[in-house]
Amino acid sequence: MPNTFFGLTIGTSGLYASQASINTVAHNVSNVETEGYTRQKVNTSASEAVSLNNPYGMAGTGIDANGVEQIRNEYYDKKYRTNMSLNGNYELKEYYMKSIENYFSEVNSDGITAAFDTFFNSLSSLSTNTGSETIRTQVANYAQSFTEMVNNIANGLAAIQTEANYEIKTSAERINAIAQQVATLNKQINTVEITGRMANDLRDARNVLLDELSQYCKIETEEDPMGDSGIYTFSVRVDGKCLVEGYEYNTLIAVPQDKAVNMNDEDGLYTLEWSDGQSFDRYSNRLGGKLQALYELRDGNNQVNFTGTGNGTKGSRTLTVTDTSCDDLIWLNIPQMDGKITISGNEYSYKSFKVDVDDQGKYTYTFTLNEDLKRDIADKPINVGESIDYKGIPYYMARLNEFVRTVSREFNKIHDTGKDQYGKMEKLDFFTAAQATSGADYNFTEETKGFSFTSVCATKPDGTVVLNADGKVDGCYYYLTCKNYSVSQDIMSDPKKIAAGTGTTDKTGVEDNNTLKDLYALYTDNSLFKQGDPSDFLRTMISDIGIDTKKAASFADGQSNIVKAIDSQRKSISGVDKDEEAMDLMKFKNAYDLSSKVISVMNEVYNKLINETGV
Repeated sequence: MPNTFFGLTIGTSGLYASQASINTVAHNVSNVETEGYTRQKVNTSASEAVSLNNPYGMAGTGIDANGVEQIRNEYYDKKYRTNMSLNGNYELKEYYMKSIENYFSEVNSDGITAAFDTFFNSLSSLSTNTGSETIRTQVANYAQSFTEMVNNIANGLAAIQTEANYEIKTSAERINAIAQQVATLNKQINTVEITGRMANDLRDARNVLLDELSQYCKIETEEDPMGDSGIYTFSVRVDGKCLVEGYEYNTLIAVPQDKAVNMNDEDGLYTLEWSDGQSFDRYSNRLGGKLQALYELRDGNNQVNFTGTGNGTKGSRTLTVTDTSCDDLIWLNIPQMDGKITISGNEYSYKSFKVDVDDQGKYTYTFTLNEDLKRDIADKPINVGESIDYKGIPYYMARLNEFVRTVSREFNKIHDTGKDQYGKMEKLDFFTAAQATSGADYNFTEETKGFSFTSVCATKPDGTVVLNADGKVDGCYYYLTCKNYSVSQDIMSDPKKIAAGTGTTDKTGVEDNNTLKDLYALYTDNSLFKQGDPSDFLRTMISDIGIDTKKAASFADGQSNIVKAIDSQRKSISGVDKDEEAMDLMKFKNAYDLSSKVISVMNEVYNKLINETGV
């Protein structure tokens, strides 16, 4: 049965509950602009009633403040982070695709197409005056300008690949830092909540970190109770692998690759590994976020990589590959040496490879491995590199290689049949490439039936490259890339060596321009590329880049709007609204005043009862 002063107890409980609510409102208002803050409220309930030995039964005992809870919806958190992963992916692709587009820029008629057109126009001018040394010099210089433009673009793409590669490393470092902070917060939260209180502000700090983490990759979070202790185990997973588990966390290690995948790749591209030994699938469709975008941009080949059927004997270091995806070296972009080759899921590295073309035109590749085969290989699938469904740096490098190799092969084939101004048929390649170690020009051999070449140039005992009598290196067009593409040093030093026709200018001024006519005909030759003539190929490639860039920008803009809409929905629940808090403040003030009035009334009652009632 309640005591005489029971009314004061009830009034006091109302004061405490109202004061707690006022303080919570004040905390909400003071954090109205705090990033990641979640609105809080005091949970209240009627105190346990007491039983009375009278007809009306139970008597109320006031109000209990059961704790301060966050007003948060986990559904919107999950939805927001899923879309933040997409947003981070699209925004990064937009940035890098715009960078790629800038290198191929055709603004102000100074792009690669313009340089190519200018060179062929100079050939047309030379055909009307083959004896002009001035025009010959212009032809050589315009050709060099075009090759330098190609080199420039290739170096720009390489710089973008290097930037993306570095960002993979910094992204991994930031993921590691977030994982460490989340694990620390898990411990701090449990330390507070094991006492029965809610660590709301610490939970806010953890949610801010999780929001940031979702930009780098898709994440899955789970919070499980630890028995009846009142505390929880909080875990974070990336692509199904554990990043944080309670107070422990895993880290990503960026390891520079010692073996190349594409011949145009920059050195030291990073691969990520889990510190606990778990495998990290960098090309997983479930990875998402910035990491997936970076890997696709850095390594994307539009699903075009070298594949074939391998055969070899256990213990041997020779692997023969037939039925390949590349039966024309114009399209071959695997590393000359120190590359990686995968055989039925097992990865090997190779020193070099040899290509033989038999009398029927069938290609056979022979790889010299750095290690013994672990088992017999009989008609097993092999591949060099991964098939990545995105047009990244390797894809555009390969397209450039295809263009310069195809044009150079056809151009040189015609040029080799002509005579220069000295009346000589030197079979001099007009377009060539500089050999990496010697700096000498290549003397190209065209692929034909019975053709054979090895990816490593012949060297002397001291390691220097073996040169021909003319100071050049024998090779095929596989050695020519967008990075080393150039005009013959012989032609640059003496433009008279440009082959114009089948004869020379005679004393009467009659000029032979038959070779030049054939060379200029390549400008409109629709048989070289499936896209049409060479200019069509360039325009199509540049158009593809523009479309991909616009698509990335459109996706980024659309996804940004989706994220904003979801964030607005999330904040409508968890955010602090000034007007709503102002109303709550007045509501709890009135409740406090009423509880004070109850105590004041009870005080008068007790004063009358104790001090003024006579006994």
